[in-house]
Amino acid sequence: MKILLKRAYEPPAAEDGARVLVDRLWPRGVKKEDLDLRVWLKDIAPSTELRQWFHARPRQWPMFKKRYLLELCETQAAAALTQLYDLSQSEPTLTLVFASREEEQNHAAVLKALLEGMKKPPTSTGPVRAAAAGRKRAAARK
Repeated sequence: MKILLKRAYEPPAAEDGARVLVDRLWPRGVKKEDLDLRVWLKDIAPSTELRQWFHARPRQWPMFKKRYLLELCETQAAAALTQLYDLSQSEPTLTLVFASREEEQNHAAVLKALLEGMKKPPTSTGPVRAAAAGRKRAAARK
């Protein structure tokens, strides 16, 4: 399986294989037929809040990745991620299409790393969940 990343503003190529748009918003000025998509997975994209947060803080790439992985655990995003995993298993080449100007530090790069490593996002780790578990244990002791 080969995973490629490509901006929505670049023309499709024969070597792209199955093309999947992974943005929540349709790319400005691009016609539907020009993208030549297999599927548009809106729910796999970062939330509007996270996208705007990262846009204002581009140096916070590690924190963005952590927050995005947590969002991928939510019901709709997890279902879209499962669909993406399934598609990646059935296609020899999969191209993740995105609109961001930043070609290396964007959510599509995080998805590519997940697919290449075939890792699921964490579901029971991280500081927020650890703190919640600590509060539950403390409440149970009372």
